[in-house]
Amino acid sequence: MLKEINDENFEQLISESEKPILLDFWAPWCSPCRALSVLLEEIFSEYHTKILVFKLNVDNNPKASSKYGIRSIPTMIFFKNGEKKDIHIGILSKEDIRKKLDTLINS
Repeated sequence: MLKEINDENFEQLISESEKPILLDFWAPWCSPCRALSVLLEEIFSEYHTKILVFKLNVDNNPKASSKYGIRSIPTMIFFKNGEKKDIHIGILSKEDIRKKLDTLINS
């Protein structure tokens, strides 16, 4: 299961992680977000030793959402060493997410 993060622990988790992070900005009422969650669960099961995958509910966490200018969901931000490396708004295929993660892991 993917870990939910919030405004209170967001900065610490992102900055202290030794693994690359895929952060999914979502909301429970968002149908594309729910579809993406299924893909992210599958990807996490494949990559769990190499990456972390977090979900952040935009309705409950306005500070983090505002910091990154999230205006559309789902939005995925890819972090490495505490820095934003890539961003994607909308749904990607599982293969495209894998490509982004592989690039992030190997960079």
